[in-house]
Amino acid sequence: MITLIITFVIFSIFILFHINRMTNLLCIQKEIPEERHKKIFRTVNILIVILLSTSYIEILYV
Repeated sequence: MITLIITFVIFSIFILFHINRMTNLLCIQKEIPEERHKKIFRTVNILIVILLSTSYIEILYV
């Protein structure tokens, strides 16, 4: 059980890092103003955390 948690946390950090990297590249490529970056990152991060949380719950209870 503990190895599942550790593996999932490492996986989640990896996914979150890459999603943030891709979001940053998108903001640069589309020339989105700096003022909107914070809102975009907040929204993306919240949605990714929700996705990862539900994935963990699904793995845990299946």
